[in-house]
Amino acid sequence: MTEPALSLGIEEEYLLVDLETREVAADPPPEMLAECEARIPDLVKPEFLTSQIEVATPVCRVCKDARGELSWLRRTVAEVSRKYGLAPIAASTHPFSQWRSQRHTDRARYHTLARDMQAVARRLLICGMHVHVGIDDDELRIDLMNQVSYFLPHLLALSTSSPFWLGEDSGLKSYRLSVFDELPRTGLPSHFDSWGEYKRHVDVLVSAGMFDDASMLWWDVRPSCRFQTLEMRITDVCPRIDDALAIAALYQSVIRMLVRLRRENKRWRAYDKMLIEENRWRAKRYGIDEGLIDFGKGQVVPCADLLEELIDLTKQDAEELDCVNELLHCRHILKIGTSAHRQLATFAAAMEAGRSREEALQGVVDMLIEETVSGL
Repeated sequence: MTEPALSLGIEEEYLLVDLETREVAADPPPEMLAECEARIPDLVKPEFLTSQIEVATPVCRVCKDARGELSWLRRTVAEVSRKYGLAPIAASTHPFSQWRSQRHTDRARYHTLARDMQAVARRLLICGMHVHVGIDDDELRIDLMNQVSYFLPHLLALSTSSPFWLGEDSGLKSYRLSVFDELPRTGLPSHFDSWGEYKRHVDVLVSAGMFDDASMLWWDVRPSCRFQTLEMRITDVCPRIDDALAIAALYQSVIRMLVRLRRENKRWRAYDKMLIEENRWRAKRYGIDEGLIDFGKGQVVPCADLLEELIDLTKQDAEELDCVNELLHCRHILKIGTSAHRQLATFAAAMEAGRSREEALQGVVDMLIEETVSGL
C-alpha cells in the first residue's frame, strides 16, 4: 500500500459581530470582504450568510505549519474587520442574535440553497471547523471514512462552542449540530464497500437533479470533491486556537493510526450506525461532561478515560506527524472545559454580579472576541 500524504488543512467559519452592539453584523460593508480577499488571496471567502466569513489554510505538512497559517488568517481578518467596527468570533452560534435578521450572500450556489431549503437554510446562523487530511487513493479514502466515523463523537465533544441559541441556554453543548441536522444529507455517512459504490450513489442523485456534485453532501466526514482529502466536518469551531489545533492533531493522528493498522492487515472494528449515532447525540448534548458509550463494554465511560485510550492508540502516530504537544493539549480541554463551558460560566457570573440578561450575553460575546485572537 502506498503511504498517503496525510497532509493537513483547516477551514474555519467565523461570525462577524458589531463591536458596539455585539450583535451579528447582518450587512457588513462589501469593502471589508474585498480588503480581506486582497490581503489573503484565495484563502478567504464569504459564506452562506453575509454575516459569516470563511478562511482556509493552505496545504500544510504538519500541525505546527497549520498553526502559523491559521494564526495569520485569524489575525488578518480581525485587523481588517476592526477598521469597519466589526470583529470575528470563532464560535458555532451567537449567544443572542436572531436568524430572522440575516440575509444570504448574493451568489448562485447560495441562491439555490436558499430556494431549495427555505426556512431550514434561513436558520443557518452557525459556523463549523473542517479538517482535511490528504489521502490520494480513492479506495483508501472510502475505507477510512467507514472506520473513522466511530471517532467523530469524541472529536465533537472536545470542540463544543454553541450552548446558546436566540439568547437562551439550549441545554446542549453543541446546538449548532441540531440546527445543521435539519438539512438533508447531513449526519454520519453511509457505509460504502468501495469508491465505485460511493460514486454510483452520488451519480444517482446528480442524475436526478438533486445537486450538481458531491460538495452538497454535508456529512460529518466525507471525501472532499475539491481535494484528495478526507474532510472531517462534525466539529464546532473553537475560539481558542490551541483547542482547534489539538482537535486537528487528534483527527490527523487517528487517520494515520487507521492507515497503520491497514498496513498491518488489521482494521478498526465496524460498529452499526445506530450505536455511533447514540454517541453523537451524547456529544452534542453533554460535550465532555457525561461520557460516551464504550460499545465493547456496553457501558458509558468518562471522556477522560476514553481520551487516554485514544492517546495510547495514536501516540506513535502523533510522534511521526510531529504533533504530540498538540495532541496532548486535549487533556487541557478536558481539565478546563470547552468554549461551551466558558460561555455558560461567563453568563452565570455576570448574572450573579447583578448584570442584566442583555449585559450578561454581551459579556459572552466580548469573551469570544478576545479568545478568537488570543495566543496568535
